[in-house]
This record gives sequence, structure tokens and C-alpha cells, in this order.
Amino acid sequence: MASDAPATIHPSAVIEEGARIGPGCTIGPFCHIGPEVTLGAGVELKSHVVITGDTTVGEGTVVFPFASLGQIPQDLKYRGEKTRLEIGARNRIREYVTMNCGTAGGGGLTKVGDDGLFMANCHVAHDVTVGNRVILVNSVAVAGHCVIEDDVIVGGLSGVHQWVRIGRGAIIGALSMVTADVLPHGLVAGPRAELEGLNLVGLRRAGVERSEITALRALYAELGAGNFREQARALAEQGTESAMVREVLDFILGPSDRSFLTPQ
Repeated sequence: MASDAPATIHPSAVIEEGARIGPGCTIGPFCHIGPEVTLGAGVELKSHVVITGDTTVGEGTVVFPFASLGQIPQDLKYRGEKTRLEIGARNRIREYVTMNCGTAGGGGLTKVGDDGLFMANCHVAHDVTVGNRVILVNSVAVAGHCVIEDDVIVGGLSGVHQWVRIGRGAIIGALSMVTADVLPHGLVAGPRAELEGLNLVGLRRAGVERSEITALRALYAELGAGNFREQARALAEQGTESAMVREVLDFILGPSDRSFLTPQ
């Protein structure tokens, strides 16, 4: 929990002039904090953490050894423009995680929500938007410009192609390569990932009403394996009383440069 106590900073840590350290922060041995960094109240850096660039870390976030946050993008088009990384509150960022700042061509901002768990060796690339309560399991790589909505779980050693959107509540199986958009509450798995159904376990754990789950199942059946956008447009015109069905239809009809993973 954040407090009004002064920050605790190990004498071996390097805090560059201009960095803003919130009350109750704990900065462990051999951390390096750049001059444009802002740490919210109660942030804990275990040891050997590097945070640089115009980076904000929200209150109560814990960062484990050898994580590197706010470094310049791994993008050859980057020319040193001023861009940002924003990390929300109460995240757990484990060992060797990397999160890069944005690029001018992608909006200039990489943004991570609240209450996420980023397991060891994960990478969040430039201009990515990550929602709340997202879990990236060990060694997940999320490429530039992706959007990962709230309550998504991405299994270990998976890759997410640039510009892909993963809808709220979806789950990606381990060792998957996701090259197209994933529907909200979808279940995706495979070396070249395919949509295998709905994330029924996640829906039930979230306490979603049976009527909504039934409506989602019916939508999934109606969408079939055809052109999702055409079918979604027709279904949207028919109207629905289900809020979750409307969410999925809005997601399908939203702006995207990618196709969709469809049932095989």
C-alpha cells in the first residue's frame, strides 16, 4: 500500500536529477532512474531495475530485478523524437521484462493499464496499449501498435504480430503465434493460432450471467468461418438485447488493419 512515508533509496541506486520519486517508494540496490521518470506513491523497485525516458509508473507497482522500462523503441524508423511510456497502478513486472516508449508514427505513447502481471522475459513494444488486469505469461512478445484489452491472458512463449487487437476477456494458449485480431472472450491456440471457441472458463469466473454466455455462443455460431465484418454488420443491423454481443460486434466493426482469426 502507498503511504506518506519518505522514499527508501539504497545508496548504490542512481537517481538522476529531475526524477520524481513518490512517497513510500522503495528503490533497491543498483537501480538507475532517469531524469524524466515519475514513480507514483509506494512503487517498489527490487534491484538492478533501469527506468529511463519519459516514463510514469503508477502507485503500488512492483518491478523485479533486471527489468528495463522506457528504453527507445526497437524500430529503425525512430529518430529520437520525444515519446512516452505510461504504466498504471499495482502492476507486477517480473524479471527481465522490457517495455519501450512510443514512436511519433504510432501516436507517441505506449500505455499499460492497472493490476497487470507481466511475467519474466515479456516484451511490450512501442505504441502498444494494454488494458487492466492483463496477464502476459513468461516470454510473451507483443509487437508494435497492438491493442490488448482488459482481462486478457496470453500464454507463455506466445507472439502477437504488430497491429493486432485482442478483445476483452480473450485467452491465448501457450506457444501461439497470433497474426490476426481476436474476438472479445475468444479462445485461441496453435503455432499459427486459430480461434477455437469462447473463453467459457473466463466468462464463468467473471460471473457473467448464463443468458449472456448463451447469447455469445449463438453469436459465435452465426459468425461461422466466413467474413466476420460482413456478418457482424448484418447482425448489428438486426439489433440485440445482449450487451456482450454488442461489445463483440462493435469490436469486429471497429478500425483495424488486420483480419480476424476465425474458426477452422
